[in-house]
Amino acid sequence: MDPIKPWYMSRSIWGGLVAAAASLGSLFGLTLETGDQLILTEALLQAIGALGAAAAVYGRFAATSRLF
Repeated sequence: MDPIKPWYMSRSIWGGLVAAAASLGSLFGLTLETGDQLILTEALLQAIGALGAAAAVYGRFAATSRLF
């Protein structure tokens, strides 16, 4: 486990959050199968990656300094 990554890129963290949300959702009558939880976790990670890429591109265009 040498590589360091941000917490929001961890499948374990997102899987735990999705499982917690599914448990809370069941209190309100929402049911989410285990397979659906995995799909939702993967979709969240892909969305976060896309948002990160968009933020990087926006940051470059909004920058006031040029790159070396």
